[in-house]
Amino acid sequence: MSMDAKKEGEPTSMKNQTSVERKSERELIVTRTFKAPASLVFDAWSQPELFKRWWIPKSSGLTLLSCEMDARVGGRYRLVFSHPAAPSVMEFFGRYLEVTPHARLVWTNEEGGENGQVTTVAFEERGGKTLLAMYDLYPSKEALDDAINSGSTGATDETFEQLDDLLVTLNTRR
Repeated sequence: MSMDAKKEGEPTSMKNQTSVERKSERELIVTRTFKAPASLVFDAWSQPELFKRWWIPKSSGLTLLSCEMDARVGGRYRLVFSHPAAPSVMEFFGRYLEVTPHARLVWTNEEGGENGQVTTVAFEERGGKTLLAMYDLYPSKEALDDAINSGSTGATDETFEQLDDLLVTLNTRR
């Protein structure tokens, strides 16, 4: 048996892979398939009691102090964080522009002022699994460059791993 043949016969990783790609000067797209129906994945993005269980990367040292979400068109959200090294709390906030249950969420990121991006999350169910695509559209090339350079776009893989773990737990309870 050749080395190549042996590698082909080995089991593949049980975890799904997260893909992060810069699509244009202003757009970043993250995709991942989750082993759960779109309704459950959508709920994890739109219900505060679920969202706060996966959104903060455990390795970051951040604590989510509050999570308010009114997931309807025109509704607002506000996330308040603390970090031992930060002198004050940090806030992320904005409003929902589009809410289509189990299919699509669009919101503003207003804490960045004029440099805040618009985030779109699309949920596409395929055979009991959900392909999730998250698009961040920044107002300029410089705003996206700054976000990438600050590291704020780098935790997505870890947060999606945490979401995967939560969905496995929730899916087995159904």
